Amino acid sequence: MTPDAGPLHPSLPSAPSRRTLLQAGSLVLLLGTQQIARGATILAVRVWPAPEYSRVTIESDGQLTTKQFFVTTPPRLALDIEGIDLSPELRELVAKVKPDDPNIAGIRAGQNTPGVVRLVIDLKQAALPQVFTLPPVAAYRHRLVVDLYPAEPVDPLEALIAERLRDAPSAATSPTASKEPATPVVPRSRAPQPATATAPAEPDPLGELMAQRATRALPPEAPPPPAAPVAVATAAAPAQASARGTASTRASATQTDRIIIVALDPGHGGEDPGAIGPAGTREKDVVLRVAHLLRDRINATTVGGNPMRAYLTRDGDYFVPLGTRVEKARRVQADLFVSIHADAFTTPAARGASVFALSQGGASSTAARWLANKENQADLVGGLNVQSRDRHVQRALLDMSTTAQINDSLRLGTVLLGEIRHVGKLHKPRVEQAGFAVLKAPDIPSVLVETAFISNPEEEARLRSNAYQVQLADALMRGISRYFAKNPPLARSRSV
Repeated sequence: MTPDAGPLHPSLPSAPSRRTLLQAGSLVLLLGTQQIARGATILAVRVWPAPEYSRVTIESDGQLTTKQFFVTTPPRLALDIEGIDLSPELRELVAKVKPDDPNIAGIRAGQNTPGVVRLVIDLKQAALPQVFTLPPVAAYRHRLVVDLYPAEPVDPLEALIAERLRDAPSAATSPTASKEPATPVVPRSRAPQPATATAPAEPDPLGELMAQRATRALPPEAPPPPAAPVAVATAAAPAQASARGTASTRASATQTDRIIIVALDPGHGGEDPGAIGPAGTREKDVVLRVAHLLRDRINATTVGGNPMRAYLTRDGDYFVPLGTRVEKARRVQADLFVSIHADAFTTPAARGASVFALSQGGASSTAARWLANKENQADLVGGLNVQSRDRHVQRALLDMSTTAQINDSLRLGTVLLGEIRHVGKLHKPRVEQAGFAVLKAPDIPSVLVETAFISNPEEEARLRSNAYQVQLADALMRGISRYFAKNPPLARSRSV
């Protein structure tokens, strides 16, 4: 009898059929697609509040895809993030909103549909949202960024006027004013004026706008309150006063003085920490503290009887693009621009402070060129929205530097170096030059001060010291005062 045919190797499984292989392959492909759709992992979430705008950042290990729509009443932004599930990291956004955030009232997060998380950002006022993604750069992976700009943007000039009007009584009685020698305010021209010239200086739009606001604040029938006359900061104030004899009593009583404005620019901020020292000190924190100290000194000082006022391009921990920093300084009609930084290098041996001015040509040294390239990368790390139309306006502003501005900047940098050398070591004994984007205001003397090397452990410790921060602020204030003593502030001829 012929034996029944059976498997040659009963202990081994039979070969899978073609249908089984096809089904298994389809399953693998489906799982792969699902993994791709839900493959992004949320790594961190951050909220950066500021009066100018508030930013929400979601960092992930893969690029996120979103759909958004805005509801005007009440104002809120709904953002659908596709391909992810609600995670503890996303839930953290709810608690990260601060009560004093000027723009965001709260954030809600929920699983809208399978694989889609919906964020609802409730706003305190009407807003113009910008939603964009950033590719990996520096220590960051993929970032989804939501910038929420007020529909009525904050005007830095308006804020400066309000601050000045609020502090005007105390400024008028400041003891500093009586101690300083009279420093004339000359017309906005570098050409020397003859001693017999009697032509009045150009009008001060900022002062006139302040006067108009003060006038509107008075009751219609109320006579102007008695007050000591305030000197108008022009080279021909007496002549102008007599020429305006027909002006109303109200207008003369509310005429304001000429404010000397110094724009302080604390480097980096927000998503961009700047250089980080061996002990973890962040450049953005140190330079903001120094800027605050310097602001207090500037606001307590007068030039030839005219009050000084500091304006900060950022007054908190948030990102400001390089072009916007220049634009803001021009908007407030700044007389000087001082950008404050802390240097870093690949080795801890480098040390000392430096001062830089703009160069229209090549850099004054290889080190200056290297540093300028590094600082000009701040927009990439901080998170500039390259789709924004404002970016093209900012870039146009950065191409209008003038020889006169550079010469004035070198004068300012020289006196600042002369004062800084008394409180710390200098890295270079003279002002260096390179193509720093933040120094390209065409009509404002501008310098960038590297206060020390934060990458040097000893200098990092000094930068963290309150005593050294005070010494730096004092040195910078003395340098600014010395500059104005030799280079009187220019009478304004710029429109508000």
